[in-house]
Amino acid sequence: MTTTLSSPTAVTGHSRREDGEGSLQVHLDPSLKIEEGALVIAVYGKGGIGKSTTSSNLSAAFSKLGKRVLQIGCDPKHDSTFTLTKKMVPTVIDILETVNFHTEELRPEDFVFEGFNGVMCVESGGPPAGTGCGGYVTGQTVKLLKEHHLLEDTDVVIFDVLGDVVCGGFAAPLQHANYCLIVTANDFDSIFAMNRIIAAIQAKAKNYKVRLGGVVANRSKDTDQIDKFNERVGMKTMAHFPDLDAIRRSRLKKCTIFEMEATPEVEAVQQEYLNLAQRMLDNVVPLEAESLKDREIFDLLGYD
Repeated sequence: MTTTLSSPTAVTGHSRREDGEGSLQVHLDPSLKIEEGALVIAVYGKGGIGKSTTSSNLSAAFSKLGKRVLQIGCDPKHDSTFTLTKKMVPTVIDILETVNFHTEELRPEDFVFEGFNGVMCVESGGPPAGTGCGGYVTGQTVKLLKEHHLLEDTDVVIFDVLGDVVCGGFAAPLQHANYCLIVTANDFDSIFAMNRIIAAIQAKAKNYKVRLGGVVANRSKDTDQIDKFNERVGMKTMAHFPDLDAIRRSRLKKCTIFEMEATPEVEAVQQEYLNLAQRMLDNVVPLEAESLKDREIFDLLGYD
C-alpha cells in the first residue's frame, strides 16, 4: 500500500483521469487483493447511522447461513465488533506498535478474535486524529491477514467503514470490495451523505471491481424519502430495519440481535438480516446509480 501525490491531468480524447489524480490517495498494492471467491462487502453511511450494528448483525446472519465470516472494523474508535466478541479488542495498529511493526513476530491470535457463531473479528484501528491516514491502516490490516493466510478460507469479508470522511483512507476498502451497502435513515442528512458516498463509489468503480449493492434502511418506520431518492438515482433498498428498542438494547447488552430474547419483533429483525445475507449471496444486481448535485438533492427531498 503506497501513498502518492498525483497532479491533475486533463481528460482529452481517450485519456482519463487515473484513480486519485489531483489528490493525496492511498493506492492498492496489487499483491494485496483479497482472493477471488470471497464475497467482500463494504458498509458505508453517515456517522452514527448504525453501520456497526448493521455490519455485526449481518456478519452473524452470514454465519447462521453456514458461511465463514471475517469482519474488519475500519475506525480508530475500534467499536465495530464488540457485540460479536463481547469486548473491545486490541487494534492491528496497537499490536503492530508493540512489536515495532515487525509483522513476523505476530501470531494470528494476537489480532484476530473469534466472536459470535465463529465470526472472526479484526479492528484495524487508526492513527490519532489529524496525524495520519486510515487507508494506510486498512492496507496494513489486509497485508497482515494475507501474510498469515487468514483470507484463504473465508467466504465473506465485511468492512465496517467510519462515517463522514472524504479522504483516500475513507475509500480504501472500496479497492477490495465487490459491493458497497449504504446504511441510511429516512431523513435528509443521512440520504444527503448517501448521495456523496454514491459519488465516491462511482469514482472507484472506474478502476476497481466495486459496485453498488444497495441501501439498508435503518432506524426508520417509514421509507418514503429513501424511496423517492432511490427512484430518482437508480438505487434499491435491500433491507429495512425499523427503530426498535430491542436493537438498541442489544448494543447495551454487547450482543447481536440473534442473541436477544425471542419476541415477534426480534424474530422479524433476525429474519430480515438472514434475508439480506441471502440476497447478497444470490440476488445482487450491480446498480448503475447516478448521484445528484447537492442542490438537486436539496430540492428533491422533503414535503411541498
